[in-house]
Parts: sequence; C-alpha cells; structure tokens
Amino acid sequence: MNGVVDMGPMNKTLRLFVMISTVIMLALSANLNFAFAAVTQPEADTPLKKENLQKLTAQSVKKLDNGVQFDLGEYNAFIRIFSKDLVKVSILKEGEKEEFSPAIKKQQWETPKFKTQDGQKEFTISTDELTIKISKAPFGVKFMDKQGNVINEDYLQNGSAAGYEDGKPYVFKKTEKGENFYGFGEQAGLNFNQRGESIGMWNTDAYSYDKDTKYVYTSIPFFIGLKDKKAYGILFDNSYRSYYEMASESDDYYYFYANGGPLTYYFMNGPEISDVLDVYTELTGKMDLPAKWTLGLHQSKWGYTADEIVNVAKTYREKNIPLDTMHFDIDYMDGYRVFTWDEKYKQALKQLKSMPGFHAIAINDPAVKQDENYRLYQEGTKNDYWGKNADGTPFIGPVWPGQSAFPDFSKEEVRTWWAKNHNILFDEGIDGIWNDMNEPAVFLDDNKHNHTMPLDSYFGYENDKKLHTEYHNLYGHDEAEATYDAWGVHKPNVRPFVLTRDMFAGTQRYAALWTGDNVSNWEHLQMSIPMNTNIGLSGVSFVGNDIGGFAQRTDAELFARWIEVGAFLPFSRIHYDSDAKAAIKQGQEPWAFGPEVEEISKKYIEMRYQLMPYLYNAFKDSSETGTPVQQPLVYHYQEDENTYDINDQFMFGDSMMLAPVVTQGQTSRDVYLPQGETWVDYWSNKEYDGGQTIKVDAPLGHLPIFVKKDSMIPTREVQQYTGENELTNLVLDTYLKNEATYSFYEDDGASLDHRNGEFDVTDFHIEKKQNKIEFGRTMSADNFDSAIEQYTLKLNNEQAPKKVQAAQHRYKAVTSVEEMTETKRSYFFETETKTLYVNIPAEESKKVQIKF
Repeated sequence: MNGVVDMGPMNKTLRLFVMISTVIMLALSANLNFAFAAVTQPEADTPLKKENLQKLTAQSVKKLDNGVQFDLGEYNAFIRIFSKDLVKVSILKEGEKEEFSPAIKKQQWETPKFKTQDGQKEFTISTDELTIKISKAPFGVKFMDKQGNVINEDYLQNGSAAGYEDGKPYVFKKTEKGENFYGFGEQAGLNFNQRGESIGMWNTDAYSYDKDTKYVYTSIPFFIGLKDKKAYGILFDNSYRSYYEMASESDDYYYFYANGGPLTYYFMNGPEISDVLDVYTELTGKMDLPAKWTLGLHQSKWGYTADEIVNVAKTYREKNIPLDTMHFDIDYMDGYRVFTWDEKYKQALKQLKSMPGFHAIAINDPAVKQDENYRLYQEGTKNDYWGKNADGTPFIGPVWPGQSAFPDFSKEEVRTWWAKNHNILFDEGIDGIWNDMNEPAVFLDDNKHNHTMPLDSYFGYENDKKLHTEYHNLYGHDEAEATYDAWGVHKPNVRPFVLTRDMFAGTQRYAALWTGDNVSNWEHLQMSIPMNTNIGLSGVSFVGNDIGGFAQRTDAELFARWIEVGAFLPFSRIHYDSDAKAAIKQGQEPWAFGPEVEEISKKYIEMRYQLMPYLYNAFKDSSETGTPVQQPLVYHYQEDENTYDINDQFMFGDSMMLAPVVTQGQTSRDVYLPQGETWVDYWSNKEYDGGQTIKVDAPLGHLPIFVKKDSMIPTREVQQYTGENELTNLVLDTYLKNEATYSFYEDDGASLDHRNGEFDVTDFHIEKKQNKIEFGRTMSADNFDSAIEQYTLKLNNEQAPKKVQAAQHRYKAVTSVEEMTETKRSYFFETETKTLYVNIPAEESKKVQIKF
C-alpha cells in the first residue's frame, strides 16, 4: 500500500472520482508513463569534501579491560574486543560517551584473552583469531587473520582514513579489484554484487521505484566484503542518512560516511560468510522462529471490498489452491483512523474466520488522525505522545486520514501505549499486523518535507531530543518493537507476526520485511532476486516481494513466471494496487489469467506446501545462526568465484537451487552449477557435475530446479492450509551419492512452548556401504508429542533392492506407493523413474538395511 495523494476525510465515492480523474488528466497530458516512473526521493545528497578530511594522530594509548583507548587530541578512539572475531571501533569527541544504538541487541560480551604490543609507529592487539595493527600517524586500523593475511584495512593515502568532515563521520578502506561487496539491506538494481555502486540509506516511500532509484524503504547499514575468498562484515552503527561509495570512484578504496552522529562501526571476521552472519545476528538479534501459518501463501489487494475478501478466500478453497492468509488493507478502517473498524469489514473478518484454516492480517499505519472526537488522538495529545516541530508543537501532516499526528516511538511509554491498543484488532480475530507508511511517510513533497517530516522536527524528551535527521531511519524499527510487544500484552503464548515496510539493522528480531511498492514489470521480477539475497545477507531472512508486482498491472506470462519464483520466497504474498490507479482492471489471483496460469500457480503453490517441513526447518536454522532462507549461491560456494556475480539463481534452503526465467518470452536459459557438487535435475533426475554451465529448457510453467547430491529434503502431503492435517507421514526425499544427514526439528508451530524445550529433533543418517544402503535415526531432543507415525524414505536414482530389513523385521515388497504407505514395513520400486520408496515405522529402533 502506498500514498501519493492526500485524500483527507473524503467519502469513498469522491475519493474514487478524484483518483480516476487524476489518472485521466495525466494521460491527457501525455505524462502517464512519467507519473508512474516518478519516485519520491529525499533532498540532494550531502557530499563528503575530501579536501577537508581530519588529520588524526595518536598521542597516547591506554589499555582497557576489553581493548584500548587512543588519545587523538580533541577526539578519542576506542578499539574494543567483543569476541575473538568481533571488534568495535569508535572515534568520538573528548567527553562523548560510547553508546549502543537500538540496532544492538547483545551489549555484554565475554572478552577473550588478548595481547597488546606498543611500537613506535603502530600498536598491535592480538586474539586467537585476529591481529589488529593500529597506525598512530595517521591514525588507521588494519585487521589481519592469525596467518598474517590482511582481511581489511584503512586507506591511508589521503592522509586521513577516518574522522569527521564538518560533522560527518567517515571511514576510508583499502580495496583491490577482486574484492566484492554484498548486503546493504534493501537496494534497487539488477546486480547482486554491489562493487562499483553508490549507495544511500534514508528510508523513503519510493512508490513504483525502479532499478536506478537510490533511496527505497529500508536502511540496513551492514555489508559483507569478500576478499581472497574470505569474508568479513562491517556494521556502520549510525542512524543518520548515510552513503557508501563501494569502489565507485577508484579501484583502490571504498568509503562510507553519514550526515551526522557518531563514528562507530563493528568489524566481524569470517572467514565464511555464514560465520559473519552468525556474529552479526548475535550482535543485532536473531529472528524469532515464525508460526507455521505465516509461511503459507498470503493474498492481498489494496481496494478489496469486504465481500471480495470473503469471496476470494472461498474461491481459493473451491479451486483447491492452498492459502493461509487474507490481508486487510486500509479500507477496513473507519475513515483511515488506526485501531478502528468499518463495520462491513468487521463482518467480513467474522465470515473469513468461520471458514477452516484462514488467518487474517490487518494493515496499521503510524499516523493518527487529528480529530478531537477520536480517542487515540485525545490520549496522544493529553500524554504528549507526538513527534514535534522545531518549536515544540506537535507535528501535524497529511496522510491517508488527512491531517495527522505521529507517535513518538522513541519513548517507551508510547511503545507501551501502542502495544496495548492492539486488542481492538486482536479481539476481532486479527492474527498478524502489517506496518505500512512507517518511513514515516507524509504527503508533503516540498523541499522542507520531501515526503516525510522536516529534518528539524524532533522526538524524545526536551532534555534529550532526537532530531528527525537522526531518528528517521529508526522510526519503523521502534514501531516494529511496539507492535511486536502487543503479543506479550494480549497473546502472551502466541508467536508474533509483524510485517513491516521500514527497517533498520536489528529489526529482524521483531518483524518480517516486504520490499514495498514494486511494479508489475519484468525489471522488478529480475530485481527481486538480488534484492532479496542481499537482504538475506543483511540478517533479514523473512523477506518477500509483492508477487506479480504492486503498481500497474501484470499480464499472464509475467504472473506465471512471478508465481514460479514467489512460491519459494521466504514471505510469499500476492498483493496488488487499487483498481482506481490502474489503466487496466486486471486481478492478480491465480485464476485471474485463465486456466493455464491457474494450473501453473496451483502447481507451485502446492509445491510450497509440500515442502513446508523443509521450509520450516530452514527458518529454524535462521533463528539459530542467521542463515538466510533465500540464499545467494556465494553463501554456500564462496570458494567458487563463478558464483560471485550471479543475479538470477538462488538457493532455497541449503539443498535446492532455483534458476527461474525472469525475461519476457524466454523459454530456455543457462544455469551455472557450482563446483564441488553433483547436481540433480529435480524434474528429470538427470545428474550433472558441478563447475559447469548448462542450457536447460524452460517453457512457461517450468521452473528449473536442481538438488545437490547427498541431500535429504523433508516433505509432506499437500494441504489446503498449514495445520489442516497432522503430520503423520514424513517423506524424506533423498539424493544419495555417499552419505546424507538431516536434523529434523518439530514443534507445535504456533506457541512459545518451544522456548521451554518442547520440541523434537530427529537426526536422520543414510549411507552407502558396498552393496547396501543403511538408514538410521536418533533423537537428540524428545520433548514434543509428535504425530508422526511413519517415515517414507524416497531414494532417487537407485536400483531395485534384493531385500530390505531392520534386524529381524523383513520389509515387504509391494506394487504401488499407495499400497506401501498402507502397509507397515514395506517398500516399492518405481522402475520407470528409478525411485525406491521405503515405509519405515516411526518406532523402528534398528537400522534399516537396503541390500542390492
């Protein structure tokens, strides 16, 4: 959802008339295309003046309990050792305190042993993993591994590597041509590798953005460098508008800076990308394990009538297309007043929830309508809860409800108040909250506002003000925390689901992200893959894009290709713009494009539900280690340089690689198979050696998928919604070369009981041994009442066995999969596909021997 025109409190008929009239006028003036392409952006960038850099020199050194402090004259530099591979670097004015921004979750670390050595020109700090050499004049930092290889170092050729230029904190780093950069949160563009890019971070309501839009919705000032096949990470812990010139000016250096605030960054060593992400998400917070229903398909539209919400949900069920969730966009409110209901939508929600398996998510905007008869506005005004103008009066600006006030989420009491009000939504049956317009967006596009609050407006208290220029990028982060806390108030043993358009570093611990108001065109489908994989490398695993595109309208081919990708997004939602803003009235439900696209949609949506055990376990891994769910190939294969710049392939979990078609009219494509693996075509079972590019057919409806050998993928039967049936038969889809393992995690998928240890972990192991295959399982956690009765071991590309047995239990050969699943201790070999199925009772305690 997005706003580009202030409709104020007009009734719906007038609102619709104004929208249609606006489109007609734009068309008549021959500016329609421009209108769709024009994207709100902030004021001009603030350049860094290189001729004005500070010349900082260390005058003395003092050892601290967890690092060292350097006296730089008017400034102090702090190098703090948080762990053997995590270092905090700060340069602050004399007397200025070191602080933790809201991005940082873990502030207390157990300092490892470290040694120091003071030399004439440099000071050295050593841990078990890192050697840090600090140049005294000019002041600069060099990070080396324990073998003495340089991981990352300051660029000293300018005579100043770090400091402040007219109040702007900056850091210059040395680079080489082979070094690549990933992460940076949500960035537009078609390239995954961000080397050579000029990047900006200022959360912006960038409706209908394109590949060249610099400022979009989310700012995560974290990136990963990959140099000599080894990875490191840097979090520039600064919430001001910031800039990143990633070897865009020279192949010798890159630099980053901000419009104000402290010079503080965290350096984390790999050498694996996975190591960096594990440390980064420990520092900024791991994501929660989501409820299973949130991993199903979501359907949404801005402008669904109350009846359409119910009818669309019914149609999904009638057509047997799986769906878990319907979204309620802003029309459900009373005059766009937050925490209110239009009675028609309240009744629609009741009808929706009366149908089996449906969940509901309601949009919620931060702006509170200025209305003296409106309880929320009354309370906020009485309690001094609003963001303020420079003169101390509440800032009032137009958004969807008309003139509105903006809650000051920097205050704990405001976050508490906001959380408490969610009973108005929860009591009616809403299960999740969708935070929109939280950049914060304001419908004022003059030079003072640039579609948000003025830079000199402020938040916080009179004795501790936070100017908007500092707080802007944190606004949605604090709102996400307030929304997340609503579950603790009203649903204390239910897993929260918050969806947000606006993030900062660390928001992953509160919310999932969607990438804002994208466009129904091929460029956006192409862009979604590098955008999502870089967001995943920024600590945010729960991410998705509006399937089919939000702005404008898609056609049949584009939607078919998009649903092929969208069915495998971590957050999978079809969502599209109001009909009033579209020249073509085209729905974006799976059946809206005719039988062929409906069949394609159903096929891939069903695959998502079939793969739900695999997907849920991928999220479990992410909640523990920060591993992305949608992964770039380099995440697993950083030794393979051919993966460094791949923009149109990705891993879905650890075992499946997808190579979608993202170009109009294309019916075949090249696929790169990373080195060090044997890859299996998921559809044909044909095997390929890694380290080569192959050409594959990809007609409409066919998504090339490859599985790496020695993988085990847990699946189940297709359901119409998550939780429709208990999981009684777990299928282990196995591609065996030598040996495969899988730790299968299971809990109730809904409550917080897993935090108290109520879960199972079953460790499966399968291995080829001469003329047999041996399968076994052990339980490393057994505190959940699992409904699993049997495991179906599915072995691809195998031969017919002579016998199957477990100790004294001999398994029976049967003639079909159906007969096998109904016969305890049985197996079936499908000759045509060379697939062996073995039905193993859950209580089988002995190893299963498959002999050939």
